[in-house]
Amino acid sequence: MTTTSTPFVRAAQRVEDLRALDPVDAALRPAALALTGRPLARHLLHGHWLGHAVHPLMTDVPLGCWTAATLLDLLGTDDDRPAARRLVGYGILAALPTALTGAAEWGAVKDVRDRRTGLVHAASNSVGLALYTGSWLARRGGRDRLAAALAVAGGAAAGVGGFLGGHLTEARKVSSRHPAFERHEGDAS
Repeated sequence: MTTTSTPFVRAAQRVEDLRALDPVDAALRPAALALTGRPLARHLLHGHWLGHAVHPLMTDVPLGCWTAATLLDLLGTDDDRPAARRLVGYGILAALPTALTGAAEWGAVKDVRDRRTGLVHAASNSVGLALYTGSWLARRGGRDRLAAALAVAGGAAAGVGGFLGGHLTEARKVSSRHPAFERHEGDAS
């Protein structure tokens, strides 16, 4: 196994070290904590009913819709434009509850480095959402080339957000989970 760092590892570490985000963290965290202030809200938004965080699962819906729309833009015909418009719209609608579950997860994060990463993750995904919203509006106005360009840009922004989300869940092991899944060190089962 190599211990040589990669550009992606260094980028994630730079995000973790962005102390300039600490005032944003301090301003937004009380609102995120308020989302899960009631036991039922915490149970639903953290995915306790599922056994682990529901947020990563929910990201598949907007990203899947947007990816399919972009494929239709790039590889489809004029007949596919209405389907692409609907897919972008469905993705926008699905992004809202997905963001809510992400905010609930972020509020529960203890490590400030992980909260910084979560803030950049959310900001990247918000840019992606804004670009896809612009794409949807352009589609409604018949500006198909602009719509496709905005969708590709939205996909790139969401890709950055996805990289950071993956960093949080895979490298940093940040997510809520049912207590039954908590493992003790040395537990082989």
